[in-house]
Amino acid sequence: MRKQTIPASHIPNHAEEKALYSAGYRRVAGLDEAGRGALAGPVVAAAVVLPPKPDFRWLPMVRDSKLLSHKVRENIFTCMQDCGLEIGVGIVAPAVIDKVNILNATRQAMLMALANLVQPPDYLLIDAVTLPGLSIQQKGIIQGDRTVISIACASVVAKVTRDRIMLELDARYPRYKFCRHKGYGTPEHMACLRSYGASQVHRFTYAPVRDLAKFI
Repeated sequence: MRKQTIPASHIPNHAEEKALYSAGYRRVAGLDEAGRGALAGPVVAAAVVLPPKPDFRWLPMVRDSKLLSHKVRENIFTCMQDCGLEIGVGIVAPAVIDKVNILNATRQAMLMALANLVQPPDYLLIDAVTLPGLSIQQKGIIQGDRTVISIACASVVAKVTRDRIMLELDARYPRYKFCRHKGYGTPEHMACLRSYGASQVHRFTYAPVRDLAKFI
């Protein structure tokens, strides 16, 4: 089997963090989320603070979590924990997503992730979005999970955390097969919605759920 080649543009680097630390910032956090587009389950955000000169053997393996296999993501996450990397996680439930919309829920999850860090950062590098009203300086970067190493690390943490949650939900709602699609709108998931309606962990404001499912 031919090994997958990842374009150089999709290999994250330390340039953003290095420039900020050189400018005098002391704690730079990368933030990303997982689950914005799913039809079920929470949205999960993670914040990761890398040291100014990270020298971890696992770091060159880090990519946008969507470009990594389940096994590699799990291995990287374990390495992060083993080396004592500073990580914060925020989780916002489907009912809250329905109430405030997914963008606001994503921002809530990111604020929770920041609050769960040991100390507050003094600069934020965020994938795609910004956090209005926050006093900490920040920069939203389109496709930051593919170009900025701390954001890519956060993407791995968020994805692994959310996938584990979806496995727990699969045990509670086995007929929806969350273990296979993690709540995203695959043909299998849509067929389950048509057959069984929606569960309590579905997002009722999302059109496929709203249009195809009835609460059971």
